[in-house]
Amino acid sequence: MSTEKQVKSAIHYFVMGWHLITQQGLRRFVIMPILLNVLLMIGLFWLFISKIGDIIDWVMAFLPDWLAWMSSLMFIASLAMILTVFYFSFTMLSGFIAAPFNGLLAEKVEKMLTGEVMIDTNISDFIKDVPRMLAREWQKLVYSLPKYIVLFLFGFMPYFGQTVVPIIVFVFGAWMMAIQYCDYPFDNHKISFHSMRFKLAQNRTQSLIFGALITLCTLVPIINLVVIPVAVCGATAMWVDTYRKELYNGSRSEKTQNSTALSPEWRGNQRTDVATRNNNDIVSK
Repeated sequence: MSTEKQVKSAIHYFVMGWHLITQQGLRRFVIMPILLNVLLMIGLFWLFISKIGDIIDWVMAFLPDWLAWMSSLMFIASLAMILTVFYFSFTMLSGFIAAPFNGLLAEKVEKMLTGEVMIDTNISDFIKDVPRMLAREWQKLVYSLPKYIVLFLFGFMPYFGQTVVPIIVFVFGAWMMAIQYCDYPFDNHKISFHSMRFKLAQNRTQSLIFGALITLCTLVPIINLVVIPVAVCGATAMWVDTYRKELYNGSRSEKTQNSTALSPEWRGNQRTDVATRNNNDIVSK
């Protein structure tokens, strides 16, 4: 897939995520992650506001006397890095808390897009899957945390930390966002974390653009509470069209051919504006 096509497809799947969260049959799986993220955001925001003064004083204490003339610049850099830590703390914790619900949402979206029968999951099956989902979140943390720590430390280097590091942090953050949300449909099919990262790297531009769009939305108040289920839905649509047929074994993978998560090129050849299944709107194009 060319770079241009990957950019277009990434935008397509991100927009599709917004359409999917409004579909009948999915809304109930969207509400719970949003409520959990609202509570988490309120708690972290209160902690951040009450402690930010002490944290900044602690960081500024590391500034040597010969760099006193840079105190204003270092104050701004410290504040920026603290905000970054707050942002990624929210992302990490929300991933752990909402993981079981996001996995369930990804499962329902995939069944809807592929035309499979949507069978209600009982509470015992849901509870059995929780440890596996949390273990997967731990893998993401082990993969990303050392890199974030190194970038955080580099952020205090004069000039380099205020110019190059923020760009690297944004790009790596976009990559982690793609990993975070694409992992739910991959994990539902027991595909290893390493294999999932390898497949996303094969379409790196698509993954980075999709992750960057999610990252930008997480910086916008209110929208950042809704974008998580949007990202799960969009990432699942990406899985269905880009990876499912190749990785999902057996004849069931052939149902990908009937997916309503159409690629931009395929969608352009369709005559209708809304794909329907069983008289219910599935995806507004």
